[in-house]
Amino acid sequence: MNETKVMEFILVGFSDFPDLRITLFVFFFLTYLVTLTGNVLLMTIIRLHRQLHIPMYFFLSILSFSETCYTFAVIPKMLVNLITEEKSISFTGCAVQMFFFIGFGGTNCMLLTVMGYDRCVAVCKPLHYKVLMNDRVCSQLVAFAMVTGFTLSLIDTYFIFTLPFCGEKEINHFLCDMAPVIQAACTKNNGIEIVIFIFCIVVVFGSFILILLSYVLIFNTILKIPSTEGKHKAFSTCASHLIVVVVHFGCASIIYLRPRSTYSLEGDSLISVTYTVVTPLLNPVVYSLRNKDVHLAIWKCLGRKFCIWMR
Repeated sequence: MNETKVMEFILVGFSDFPDLRITLFVFFFLTYLVTLTGNVLLMTIIRLHRQLHIPMYFFLSILSFSETCYTFAVIPKMLVNLITEEKSISFTGCAVQMFFFIGFGGTNCMLLTVMGYDRCVAVCKPLHYKVLMNDRVCSQLVAFAMVTGFTLSLIDTYFIFTLPFCGEKEINHFLCDMAPVIQAACTKNNGIEIVIFIFCIVVVFGSFILILLSYVLIFNTILKIPSTEGKHKAFSTCASHLIVVVVHFGCASIIYLRPRSTYSLEGDSLISVTYTVVTPLLNPVVYSLRNKDVHLAIWKCLGRKFCIWMR
């Protein structure tokens, strides 16, 4: 078989909506700016205020950092493609984008699992919380989340880019995600698709099950609290995390835990926008709006800056 090795891909992206390119660019650009500002502000606030130096906010700052890197792997290239006619990405560039996209995406799943465990210990074992969630344990949990996410990403990326690609190949997406890149291959390899699907189950479904188990224990403990005020206080510490989990895993499940034959450019691009653009924005917004400690820290910081400006 005479094959020409592919050197670059064409990201189709939002080519089906040429009249909306400028509108989409403005929307995504502003959303990206707000996301970056929100996550950087959240990390800075947590870093500067000692009352936020507890495991819950430590994990939140790591999640914000991971979300920032996650969006950086995708959105700048997407913005460039929206305003230029050049929509190509090199073979190596596509592999690198996929590696970091899946790596930080998997890390986010694992971090949300770790945060669920943290809330479970805080509610179910409050007297042992400082011992069970000491600095060493927290650092180990973060390291485990990142190593797991990027190890699985490396395996998935390696398997996908060992597939044969030939000629000028279009990727029916605005990023180098797994399903559209696999579809761009010259030949199909069901074995590789099965292996990748299993890894997706391990990360997405496995993480969600662990979070679900954490919340079963949390709700069981909350129901035993006699006072309504105590129940509300215990649940309020978990509400923000629960909102982010539902959105994050809801979108990830639709994309990665389903038959490849159901892939479609229009539907998947819309869902992908949700978890690549909207979900990273949701993280700082939800945790900032619903958390009194973060509110207080922000107002203290703003008050200090205002006092310095008035001098």
